[in-house]
Amino acid sequence: MCIGMFMAILDIQVVASSLPAIQAALRIPTDELSWIQTSYLIAEVMGIPLTVRLMGPLTLSGIFVFAISGFLFGSAACAMSDGLASLIVFRVLQGFCGGMIIPTVFTAVFALFPTDARILPTTVAGVFAMLAPTLGPAVGGYITETYSWHWLFLVNLAPGAAVAAAVGYFIRIGRPNLRLLRRIDLIGLAFASVFLAALELSLKEGPKRAWHGTFMVALLVACVAGALAAGVRCLRTSDPLVELRNFGSRPFAAGCVFSFVLGAGLYGSVYLLPLFLGLVRHHTPFEIGEIMIVCGAVQLATSPLAAVAERQFDPRLVTVVGYALFAAGLFANGFTTYATDFHGLFWPQVLRGAGVMLCLLPTTSVALEGYAGDALANASALFNLMRNLGGAVGIALIDTVIELRPRAHAEALFAQLQAGSGDAARLVGLPLDRFHGVPLGPIDDMTKAYVTPLVERAALVLSFNEAWLLLGTIFAVSLPLALLVRKREPTVRSEACDDRPTQN
Repeated sequence: MCIGMFMAILDIQVVASSLPAIQAALRIPTDELSWIQTSYLIAEVMGIPLTVRLMGPLTLSGIFVFAISGFLFGSAACAMSDGLASLIVFRVLQGFCGGMIIPTVFTAVFALFPTDARILPTTVAGVFAMLAPTLGPAVGGYITETYSWHWLFLVNLAPGAAVAAAVGYFIRIGRPNLRLLRRIDLIGLAFASVFLAALELSLKEGPKRAWHGTFMVALLVACVAGALAAGVRCLRTSDPLVELRNFGSRPFAAGCVFSFVLGAGLYGSVYLLPLFLGLVRHHTPFEIGEIMIVCGAVQLATSPLAAVAERQFDPRLVTVVGYALFAAGLFANGFTTYATDFHGLFWPQVLRGAGVMLCLLPTTSVALEGYAGDALANASALFNLMRNLGGAVGIALIDTVIELRPRAHAEALFAQLQAGSGDAARLVGLPLDRFHGVPLGPIDDMTKAYVTPLVERAALVLSFNEAWLLLGTIFAVSLPLALLVRKREPTVRSEACDDRPTQN
């Protein structure tokens, strides 16, 4: 199941480093290229909450086999696509099925293992979930450079088929009851789909449109209206799509906030670092992956220590250490220059890699501890949904900074250079012999043509630094919430003992 989840998460990032190759092959306009990724993310976010209601009719293993089979069909169809329209359709199928795989795996950890044996499977699942976006650019770059972009999707088929067969044969929990399909709240699903789709589109289109215009207003209205309607529906119906009342538990709510923050930092950093290495350092996709492998390697090496720490120490302490390490890694990246490369990026990646599992393990255990049955499925879906939403918001914040800030930085640098600032000249990469704090005279066209690309590069680097510092600040601000992360008594919560009407 972890291998299946790894494939689903990997398919978000494995395509990113190969977008130029896909663009050239299918003749996709540059301003429409982002839909290859956006369509997957929108469908994935929509698939996560539906997972809860399909576990009853199809069983845990049944929904996983259904989801992985749909994912494989979508993968094969993506490889055979001959244009952007067909590729988007099948990316939607991939994302929808991939969204159902992720919460199913974390639910299985709590359904298959007793309380005192959950640390190891949670660690394994967390490693697979966190390694996928880290390895994605390297894997995608290698596959595309060695074979072709089609194999980004075809590589899923053989391991995916083996996973589906193994899960279907070995995992037997519950019996399927297709009559329960009639109890799925289709109205709530429609409202939630409008909310999540409008939210994802707003986050994707907002930076490019500077958050202005009729289209953005319509998206934001649809997002708010969908959220309110879905929330009211989930609170009033006897069989809600997701159980929002879970947020009434302080440990669960705190765990979801931390999951949101981790998603913003993890997906944001994995999105931001390749951009820097590609746009500023001009590395190839495979070279980018080789540099980014540091974080994944450290994560693997420290996972056993994180598992021991989660078992032996107060979860509040483990959470603070994990998020503080990740924040330190983000802040450290906020002081890069145009010359920063592998060695300058090494220790920030070490800090983030060492902190990932310390962030994930205690918050997952505390948030989901005490749930069972359908309540566990609901809680797991919400918990994982928050991480994906955090990633979407984090990437949107980065896009906003990268889209809007370089121009302001460039104007400021030009003014400082004109005033003879040596610091600005050093930052841009100009010789310092002409910059002594004395205003310069008129600049000829040849000099301006030489200086402009250097200033634009420095302005872009400053914008990247602001994005890193913004992500680090989000992590730092979240640390006081660790006071709400505490161990609860190992009680089993199920619908049978709840006083609200829910599905047995």
